[in-house]
Amino acid sequence: MGTAAVHRWCAVNPAAAYAVCERVTRQQARNFSYGIRLLPAPQRRALSAVYAFARRIDDIGDGELDPEAKLGALEQAREELHALSTASEDPVLAGLAHAAGRFDLPLGAFDELIDGCRADVLGTSYETFEELHHYCRCVAGSIGRLSLAVFGSADRARDEPIADDLGIALQLTNILRDVLEDRRNGRIYLPAAELGRFGCTLELDDSGALTDSEDRLVALLEYQAARAEEWYARGLQLLPALDPRSRACCAAMTGIYHRLLRRMTLRPRLVLRGRTSLPDWEKLAVAARALAGATP
Repeated sequence: MGTAAVHRWCAVNPAAAYAVCERVTRQQARNFSYGIRLLPAPQRRALSAVYAFARRIDDIGDGELDPEAKLGALEQAREELHALSTASEDPVLAGLAHAAGRFDLPLGAFDELIDGCRADVLGTSYETFEELHHYCRCVAGSIGRLSLAVFGSADRARDEPIADDLGIALQLTNILRDVLEDRRNGRIYLPAAELGRFGCTLELDDSGALTDSEDRLVALLEYQAARAEEWYARGLQLLPALDPRSRACCAAMTGIYHRLLRRMTLRPRLVLRGRTSLPDWEKLAVAARALAGATP
């Protein structure tokens, strides 16, 4: 069956649309997929649709198009979001539309994600943590709120700010993990005021290594890691509000990033050499502990 035929089939078959979304999530959002697979089928499919569309937006921002083309593609994604329909021939859009109807997704959160990706394309820098916090809320807190809708909550108004905080914790972990890679790609997320406080510039030498004193860089990274821990402490208060399977999913996804943060905290100099990651066996162990009820 050709691609066009598959898309037409998905338009009238939600299961087929969701299957595409789940495949995208397994292949391109692997850290999250360890948790998502712990959910019952309806929630698993819906959250896969959320992540598949979020991945599409992220890929535009991180792709090879020139900036003007990226901005145009992001606005096209926004238009598609605002015109969601289960009759769409695009399986990700059809799956997301079906999930939105079933779980009352706060789709405006995707507008925030698109705004955050626009900031990346425009090369926005951040003078203070308050400015960085807004960016993190757009690109990660938004996903926390969408995930909460899928998990279910007895009091969404109470729990959405906590889900937002948890997303920010994960994004701060990403920023710390990718500080060298991002700098090599021309992006600096750490607030300029904090770079100045620690006497760092994040300038690179001809080999692509940071030129700042390693001791100063380590002090800067330790400060960033300690702040991320504070956001985890806030965000993890969400777990008791979730049902057991949703709690396991959330704990697995969070646990992988939290363990990564702790590894970087123990060995901050690794961050200065390249991207730190966890092996698959360790991610599986985190997911198993989460399913057994352990807290990250």
